[in-house]
Amino acid sequence: MTTAIAFVASKTPEAESALAGLRARYGETPVEQAQVIVALGGDGFMLRTLHRHLAAGKRYYGMKLGTVGFLMNQYRPDDLTERLARAQPTVLKPLVMEAVSESGTTTTSLAFNEVSLLRQTKQAAHIQVSLNGAVKIEELMCDGVLVCTSAGSTAYNLSAHGPILPLGADVLAMTPISPFRPRRWRGAILRAGTRVKFEILDPYKRPVSATADSNEVRDVVEVSIHESQDQTVTILFDPEHNLEDRILNEQFAY
Repeated sequence: MTTAIAFVASKTPEAESALAGLRARYGETPVEQAQVIVALGGDGFMLRTLHRHLAAGKRYYGMKLGTVGFLMNQYRPDDLTERLARAQPTVLKPLVMEAVSESGTTTTSLAFNEVSLLRQTKQAAHIQVSLNGAVKIEELMCDGVLVCTSAGSTAYNLSAHGPILPLGADVLAMTPISPFRPRRWRGAILRAGTRVKFEILDPYKRPVSATADSNEVRDVVEVSIHESQDQTVTILFDPEHNLEDRILNEQFAY
């Protein structure tokens, strides 16, 4: 049976050239009628594709034609239908961010990688950290703090010296960014069902932004984060290059 494929590509000459070639070779199906969306680009483009087409409920298969490709398979134009038939599914649950700004507006966004809070000026951020309604850190002084999924643990989280999380572990990582106080706090591993709340202390003098993947909200005063219970996406990986193995291998990289 022929797989109905919708192709999407990032706005780079390499990706757009590959897009034209693949459409000519395998045909093109509108996203609404496709079984699989094949994304050509890097991880950033894959994340944008997941957000853009989430409501369509499709499966996704990425091919690396960008600078970073942790969520992507190797680009090869040959035997695509066979690769899709053999591909292994990985189901991801996004985080839900609810960010309240100084104006009182609440913005709700999803994050497949992480929700990150960052100081907006030279002043360090002062943030109170609560889990499931209980205050755990009265005042975290830092450049920022993030909460990430297993899939996102090898991205910004790893650069901030956070832990790599195995897929299927049902945990999240909370990692501070350049923490000053508490001096020895280096973050925490949380159950996936934990509800996280960040309250910004002195937000007018020390403004903070919150970003869910690439959706930024400026001048926040409060940010709540929890794992979605009704939204999932399925990403397909070649058996020899699946996401679980990549996350495992990252723990032995040196």
